[in-house]
Amino acid sequence: MAKAPPSISLLLLLALPAVISAIGVNYGTLGNLPPPTEVANFLKTQTLIDSVKIFNVDPNILRAFAGTGISVVVTVPNGDIPALANGRQARRWVSANILPFHPQTKIKYISVGNEILLTGDNNMISNLLPAMRNLNKALVRAGVRDVKVTTAHSLNIIAYDLNGAPSTGRFRPGWDKGVLAPILAYHRRTRSPFMINPYPYFGFDPKNVNFAIFRSPYKAVPMKALGYGDVNIVVGETGWPSNCDAPWCSLENAAWFNRNIIKRSQRQGTPLMPNRRFETYIFGLFNEEGKPGPTAERNWGLFHSDFSPVYDVGLLRNGQGGGGRPAPALPAPSTAGGKWCVAKLGASDAQLQGNIDWVCSQGGVDCKPIQAGGSCFNPNSVRTHASFVMNAYFQKNGRTDGSCNFSGTGVVVGNNPSNGACRY
Repeated sequence: MAKAPPSISLLLLLALPAVISAIGVNYGTLGNLPPPTEVANFLKTQTLIDSVKIFNVDPNILRAFAGTGISVVVTVPNGDIPALANGRQARRWVSANILPFHPQTKIKYISVGNEILLTGDNNMISNLLPAMRNLNKALVRAGVRDVKVTTAHSLNIIAYDLNGAPSTGRFRPGWDKGVLAPILAYHRRTRSPFMINPYPYFGFDPKNVNFAIFRSPYKAVPMKALGYGDVNIVVGETGWPSNCDAPWCSLENAAWFNRNIIKRSQRQGTPLMPNRRFETYIFGLFNEEGKPGPTAERNWGLFHSDFSPVYDVGLLRNGQGGGGRPAPALPAPSTAGGKWCVAKLGASDAQLQGNIDWVCSQGGVDCKPIQAGGSCFNPNSVRTHASFVMNAYFQKNGRTDGSCNFSGTGVVVGNNPSNGACRY
């Protein structure tokens, strides 16, 4: 996973799959974790998860998922990419890593490396597309036509305009036409998906955590600008850690984020892509205690190693506990009365208009009252309209102080701002 710039959650708004069963997980293995056979049985019998993504081609994992009906995404290690630019080597790789297991194991995608452009390794970058092509040719030659070849990209491939509309994002110059356009052409030709890893956690404003955990981490992937708006998209990794070296990592925040991802999986379409569905793989399945680095690296999981949930996001069948420990009770958002959220004095019209645009794009808040003829249209000002929708969001999300932050432009008040027919 790679760090993303601060605008991550402003530049990628994908409609997630229309049913919960389309939610997959990333299955990492760095820690004292149960054997793959137990993991496969747990996912099949006790969860609604029907897809996993692994970071290698571990034969023990592939054998464990045979006959389960669970789809598996396998990953070619980054260092293997240059060799696979050779057609013979690609055929050998498919013979060794795919043919012994498929179709008994339902291998769906081969991801050639992970976030290769960010490595800066010109040898790997120049050989990435040839390796993808050769693996696809090797699969076709072997009679395997239901396994697609892709590669996972960091969101850093997009050039960000902090002040622009979500749809104004563009691929970074130098990568757009020279690298990404040929990859997109390959995806169109082979009907394989473009895979991207968005992580709001790595680019949010610490003063506005609620924006990151309540809103989608996705806006517009700018494939349409290169003429490839018809290529399918897969979200390869996204998630939120339940513990780190900062207060914004908590069970509550991680649960809210991933519940929001799953909730969005029940919707379909955005203004830019009204009829599109996208697969999403949450990171990750387990807390991996063997991972090096900061505390957060070991706390991305939905489950502990005994299969008990780290927190509950509704993916267990019939409310099962999964293991020896029940999911911890999460603090419920406050529903106490006497609190409203309004625009703070000093906030600019541009900032407040941004709040209106964001809240009204999320769903779940009725913005009709501030439209012409609505009960809260008058007085017709950005400030009063913003106060109404900011408060609606605040009330909907438990009246917590954090849900009225809006990057410092909101304030909680104790006096009801309702006026006449306009009810807050």
